[in-house]
Amino acid sequence: MSETTRRALLAGAAGLGAAGALAACGADGGSSAGAQPGGGGGSAGPLAKTSDIPVGGGKVFETAQVVVTQPTAGNFKAFTAVCTHMGCTVSSVQNDTISCLCHGSQYSAEDGSVKTGPAPRALAPKNIKVEGDSISLA
Repeated sequence: MSETTRRALLAGAAGLGAAGALAACGADGGSSAGAQPGGGGGSAGPLAKTSDIPVGGGKVFETAQVVVTQPTAGNFKAFTAVCTHMGCTVSSVQNDTISCLCHGSQYSAEDGSVKTGPAPRALAPKNIKVEGDSISLA
């Protein structure tokens, strides 16, 4: 009888562990998915000053997972910094090109479209606000 009780106890503990793991995955997935579509971080303060973003270039903000570009003077754009190929964070913006060093994908700093693969699709746009000399997520 003690063998049956021990099996039941172990089976119950394994079931609770699996349920806890599933609940954690659901909670994490829900919070991540909810944060991306809205742009996230709008109340976290400015990302940068307009002077930090060079014309024809840009800057990658890894924590916010956003890249901000300035294709032409005074024209600021923002896109997700997550490469659409394998999910790496893009690394730099130069000469109107957003580059991901993981596998060589390149995107347009103007509209996020793919210039050079293997990326299968464009970087998703992000909403930003430019107020005075501050740039923040909208």
